[in-house]
Amino acid sequence: MRRTLRARICLPALLALTAVGLGSATAGAADHPVPAAGPAPGVAATAVQYAQHSSLERALGDRTAGSYLDAASGELVVTVTDAEAAEQVRATGARAELVSRSAAQLRSAIDTLQAKARITGTSWGIDPRTNQVAVEADSSVSARDMLRLKTVAAALGDRVRITRVPGVFTAEVAGGDAIYGGGYRCSAAFNVSKGTTRYFLTAGHCTNSASSWSATSGGPSIGTREGTSFPTNDYGIVRYTDGSAPAGNVNLYNGSYQDISSAADAIVGQSLRKSGSTTKVTSGTVTAVNVTVNYSDGPVYNLVRTTACSAGGDSGGAHFAGSTALGIHSGSSGCTGTSGSALHQPVREALSAYGVAVY
Repeated sequence: MRRTLRARICLPALLALTAVGLGSATAGAADHPVPAAGPAPGVAATAVQYAQHSSLERALGDRTAGSYLDAASGELVVTVTDAEAAEQVRATGARAELVSRSAAQLRSAIDTLQAKARITGTSWGIDPRTNQVAVEADSSVSARDMLRLKTVAAALGDRVRITRVPGVFTAEVAGGDAIYGGGYRCSAAFNVSKGTTRYFLTAGHCTNSASSWSATSGGPSIGTREGTSFPTNDYGIVRYTDGSAPAGNVNLYNGSYQDISSAADAIVGQSLRKSGSTTKVTSGTVTAVNVTVNYSDGPVYNLVRTTACSAGGDSGGAHFAGSTALGIHSGSSGCTGTSGSALHQPVREALSAYGVAVY
């Protein structure tokens, strides 16, 4: 199987990184067709909401089943399982919503799916808006495997909902303006630093393929791999070795760039963008977190699912909202109309793993 790889920097001066999703398919099983039209646009998240989202989920633990942004009001809604937790949420200025299923119950459903229905071409994650585990199955999942998936899900009751999505988890190498290594093309997500040393982040399935990376196919090396993690995770880091000091921004493919000054975990319901050498800049909404995707190479955990469109050659690109870095593109089931099913590796996990920071 060929893997979609892509890590990109602005080639002329090596000043900026691009981002986008990979042209792979995500998973999902089931009965509900995906509409050709895209879903309602997401809500812009504020710095205060990013901070509330992270601090409340840490503080509440299993007394919350996740947070989301209300599409109508823009409020941060934090799901809770008891009145005391609700008061704790309201004290921060966020809105509390009492739900029947705890985080532990949803995790238990995920554990069952992973133990009994780990099928290539499927993925599952938590949708706090419905207090469910949202399962997707791509078109490669056979009728026999769909029956197996539905049987496992049926035993879990309404904790789980299944959706069939078009496309297949594929890995395609495509030509274009990108980073090249090991015969593959990828996009870089974000420029990062540790002290005075500069690096870029990209997908781990990209950095698995090569230790040396170039800005042109067959061109001189501009960087050397210093870390890679895939499957389980999907991130890698490359150190610049060509003496360049690239800016910490993302290519918007219209002659301008988006400065990146912070990093955060994505919130369900928020809007975001991807930038990359195949699909350029696309937009979407976050639909699920704590997502597991079952690639043919093995599962990757704790991803984020969005509706952004992507295509082959977009692997390793950046998911971002304004000046905030959110994720590194991992995979996708492709795109129908304006509705995609792209997955990203949360960038904060990669920053922590390598001890680096956006700038």
